Amino acid sequence: MSRPHRAPAQRPFNSPLEYGLRLLFVLDAAQGATCDLQRLIAYDYLLVHSGDVETGPESLHPPVPFRGGELLVKREVLAAGLNQMVAKELLDRTFGVEGVGYRANDLTRAFLGLLKNSYAADLQWRARWLIETFGTFADDALERYMNEHVGLWGAEFDRLSALNDLEL
Repeated sequence: MSRPHRAPAQRPFNSPLEYGLRLLFVLDAAQGATCDLQRLIAYDYLLVHSGDVETGPESLHPPVPFRGGELLVKREVLAAGLNQMVAKELLDRTFGVEGVGYRANDLTRAFLGLLKNSYAADLQWRARWLIETFGTFADDALERYMNEHVGLWGAEFDRLSALNDLEL
């Protein structure tokens, strides 16, 4: 008798589900404000790499080389995560003159209230910090901030590897 075929387990790290769950915290902290995909891409980066912001708290995730490049590759997976949350009615999707937006609804906070571990508490705290720090930035100001800093984020690894290559 042969073993039943099992599909390979999906990795939750960097999956649409992980992005969608993190953005629930961000949109809940935004208290009903609607955010478009581009803003949420920036917010997700700043949420997990808050230590990259000069006055930010320690990063939630460890620093990795060239992490600024994450901004270029997460659009599709982040959109898929948002769509998963909308499909479960944990977020609302809006359509307006400025395009598609996302916002928290009554189920967002109720669902987040069920998550009781330290990672969830850290996400909630950082999401509030994120909205307090960047929530008032106009779209062009947030884009300018991200563009001015993205090349610096992860560049400390370039300096370390250059020092290791020196023969002293």
